[in-house]
Order: sequence, then C-alpha cells, then structure tokens
Amino acid sequence: MLNRREFVGSLISAGIAAITVPRSACALNYDDLIPLDAEDLAEFAFKSTYQALRPALLRYIPSVAPIEERFDHDNPSFTVIGLGQEYFIHGGSDQDESWGNATFAFFDIVNRQLQSTRYRFFAFNGGNDLSGMFLSLEEAEAAKSNVVPVYVSSSVITSSSRVVTPRPPFGEDAA
Repeated sequence: MLNRREFVGSLISAGIAAITVPRSACALNYDDLIPLDAEDLAEFAFKSTYQALRPALLRYIPSVAPIEERFDHDNPSFTVIGLGQEYFIHGGSDQDESWGNATFAFFDIVNRQLQSTRYRFFAFNGGNDLSGMFLSLEEAEAAKSNVVPVYVSSSVITSSSRVVTPRPPFGEDAA
C-alpha cells in the first residue's frame, strides 16, 4: 500500500500535475478506516463482517444488536434481519442492486444502534473498496468543511476519494 508521499510522488513521476494539501488540513484519520467490501456483504459474508465490526462498535454503545441471515435455497434469496427490520439483499432475478442493498442494510443497522450517541458510522467509497469510519457528528461536519480538492489531470479527487470530472466554466462545451 502506498503512503501519501509515495502516491503523490508516483503521480508526479508519471507526469501528472498534482496539488496537495497538508494532512493537517483534513479532519479525518484514514488509519481509522475499516475495510468492508460491498460484494462480500451481498454474497453471504454480512454476518461475519458485522461480527468483525463488533469490537469497534462496542466503543460507542454498551451492547451490539444481534442480526440474522436468512437464505432460501429453494428460491435463491438472501435477507438480513436486524433490530426488527427485514432487509432484502437479493433474490430470484433481482441481483442487480445486491451490493447497494447490502451496503444500505449494514450501515442502517449500525447507525440505528448509534442514534442515542453523537457518533455515526460513515461510508467511504463503494463496491469492493467500501469502507466505513466512526466519526462524531462534529468531526463529520469539520471534515465536510475541510474537503479540499486535489487536482489530477482533468478530474478532481476529493479527500473522500470520489472522482468528479469538472464541467467547463461558464457553460462552455467540453472539447
């Protein structure tokens, strides 16, 4: 895994201009990022991933709610039950949204348990790169106000790793 300095160095050595900001300008500690992977959540590793998150979640709440996975092998489907709510992950011919359904269910179950605290579990990236981070509401607000774009070629990469292709200024057509 490249550290920040190596990553920026690799961009520059590849001839890509990069403007970076000091780590102190960002309110987030990316060492606290917890890798999850939406594909794993959707493909029957939901409960094991949830159990792996348990020690971190226990830092914010006194006990972790149980969840149940339901598999129907006759009519292939996967559902998760947590906190009295049933979450459809996938089934039958409806497989297209399984990663999104699993991601929503996972973060909803965790964040519903955090409702009485000042912390939430925030999603970063998506798909196989899905990760989460516990932040206080104040830290989340500070992070939003400190998102400083890093310009790389014709795209903007924000500190949340979301890539945005900028629109031409003043309504000019893209060439």
